[in-house]
Amino acid sequence: MSIRPILIHPDPRLKKAAEALGGVDDATRKLIDDMLETMYAAPGVGLAAPQIGVMKRIFVMDVADKEAPPEPVAMIDPQVVWASEETSTYEEGCLSIPEIYEEVTRPARVRVKFLDRDGAEREAEFDGLGATCAQHEIDHLDGKLFIDYLGSVKRSLITQKMKKLKRERAKDTD
Repeated sequence: MSIRPILIHPDPRLKKAAEALGGVDDATRKLIDDMLETMYAAPGVGLAAPQIGVMKRIFVMDVADKEAPPEPVAMIDPQVVWASEETSTYEEGCLSIPEIYEEVTRPARVRVKFLDRDGAEREAEFDGLGATCAQHEIDHLDGKLFIDYLGSVKRSLITQKMKKLKRERAKDTD
């Protein structure tokens, strides 16, 4: 397993739709392991493959309480097959938009169909943070960021902050 670098917005790869995998092989399982290690090290509760520059429809998440044992979930080719009309609002953050948190309203519950790490087709229903996280990560697979739900002025200010952060980080590595 290895920790992979996480792309920071604005990076054009974060705005592109990812490709379906269609199945699971050893390379996919290795990618899942790397993504989980990267997510836990960041630390975060979710990570989509495009965030590490892999343009495939796969994400990992773990929304277990900090005191509870880890409950990692990997979803390959996920799709929301049902969403509640009821909504909930969470303050979302993103590993590709560090240190920025904004409220986003989404369906409160979703059912997602996906392949697991063994290639078995599964369906799972999520609510609370799990529903928010699954929708946030599926958005990444579609080339959408949580800041796309915000107004244009706020989105522009955040983008400018991220450009500045990337310049500062680039100077630190020189």
